Amino acid sequence: MLARPAEVAGTALRGFFSLLRRIRHPRPIHSRGLVLTGQATWIRDAAPSGIGWIDDLRGKPLEVTARLSRGVGLPDKLPDVLGLALRFHADDGRHADVLLASTGIGFPFRFALVPRRSATGATFGSLLPYRSPRGPVLICARSVPFRVLPADLRGLRRSLDEQPWRVRLYHAAPIDKWHPFADVVLTPAAEADSAELRFDPVGHPLLGSTTYPWVRRLREPSYRVAQRGTSG
Repeated sequence: MLARPAEVAGTALRGFFSLLRRIRHPRPIHSRGLVLTGQATWIRDAAPSGIGWIDDLRGKPLEVTARLSRGVGLPDKLPDVLGLALRFHADDGRHADVLLASTGIGFPFRFALVPRRSATGATFGSLLPYRSPRGPVLICARSVPFRVLPADLRGLRRSLDEQPWRVRLYHAAPIDKWHPFADVVLTPAAEADSAELRFDPVGHPLLGSTTYPWVRRLREPSYRVAQRGTSG
C-alpha cells in the first residue's frame, strides 16, 4: 500500500537532491559539521526491541565516531534541521551507521523534522522505522542530563573539549513510549570535518534489522545522489 507513494516521493527527492548538489558539492545537505569520537555503553536492563544489535550488546562498550551538523547550512543564529550521525565500531572490524535528525519526541511529532538553533534540548530521531521480527522500531537520541550547547561549531568544540557530551539512545515502536538502551559519551575528534567521512545506514545497517521496501524506495534514490562522488 505504501510502495507506490514512497516511490513517487523518492523520485521527487532524488530530483531535488540532484539540483541541490549542483549548487553544493560534494555535500548537498549537512555540509558543515563537527566530528566527534567517544564510546557507547549498553544499559544492562534495557527493554528488548527485537533488533539483535540493540538487545545482544548489553554491557559491552563500543567505540563511536559521530558527526553533528546543520542540515540546510543556515546561519548559526537561525534554526536549522540538525543531524546526528553515529558509527558504532565492532571488535571484528565491522560497523553500523545510524542517521538521526532533529524531530519531535511524542506521536505524531516524532515523524516530523523540527528546526533547532542548537542541540540544546533537541531530540534526534530516525524518522523512518527499522524492520525487526517484532515489528517497526524507531531510534532517538537526547542529551542526558539537559545541557546548553552553543549553536556555532567553533563554540561547540570548545564546550565539548571542556565537558563531554552525554547522549542517551532510545528505541520505541511507532506509537509507543521510548525505552533507553545505551549511553554515549562524545568529545571532539582530532580529525577535521571532511567530505570523505560518509555514513551509510543502507550499506552498514543495524545487525538483526532489515529495511521495509517502502522505506528503501523513499530513501535510497536521494541518498545515492548525496553519496555520489564521495567515499563511504
